Amino acid sequence: MLLTIDVGNTETKLGCFALSGSELLHFWRVTTDSKRTADEYGVFFAQLFAAVDLRAQDVQAVVISSVVPKLDSTLQQACSRYFDCEPVFFKPNRQTIMPVVTERPGEVGADLVAAAIGARDLYGAPLIVISYGTATVFMAISPQGEYQGVAIAPGISISIDALVGRTAKLPQISLEAPQRAIGTDTISALQSGIIYGFVGQTEALVARMRAEMGVDAPVIATGGMADVVARHTSIVREVNPYLSLIGLRLFYQNRT
Repeated sequence: MLLTIDVGNTETKLGCFALSGSELLHFWRVTTDSKRTADEYGVFFAQLFAAVDLRAQDVQAVVISSVVPKLDSTLQQACSRYFDCEPVFFKPNRQTIMPVVTERPGEVGADLVAAAIGARDLYGAPLIVISYGTATVFMAISPQGEYQGVAIAPGISISIDALVGRTAKLPQISLEAPQRAIGTDTISALQSGIIYGFVGQTEALVARMRAEMGVDAPVIATGGMADVVARHTSIVREVNPYLSLIGLRLFYQNRT
């Protein structure tokens, strides 16, 4: 079995595939914790696996993308110790499955390129992939299937935390869209500004990116906050939370 691990700043996604298959057999989304030791990660993996009747020895290979360098050595030790295999780390500037044509490919997030690879495999090219995570990242995949570039904005959760944290009287809110854009109380006003504001951001940036790409590229969304925006706009064709894991699987199965 192949274990894929996508370590983000806020969340870590894990998925299990057959070593040479394409079906996602198991999926977990957990909070990223850079304070865990290798042994703690080993116990944590065992607990996740036990819930679905998997054993550590079922894992024959591990591939990891990470934007938290502090965890790389910890995860390497955990995989070596508890799965008895050395993990393969996905690096955007060293992979050959998708050309990255930005000015500095080494600066591109591994999770983003992995998601772009997964999206291109499922939906083709051209494509715009939007990742709603710690940041909201709009990725352009060219008609030739290249990772063309991105636009990066503050994520939804970060924006809410900053607003509430700096304004004493504003309450925490649930991410539900109000019936009207014009709020008549504090909660509905916040919900309108946040949800319809991010919907507007999505629609405006997609329109500009399509114009620059010269093609009406389909839009696919991923990330923990994708549904919050996608259900309020027709511009998003589909939400797929597994894109980065699929990209890691493709990278592992096609590496030379």
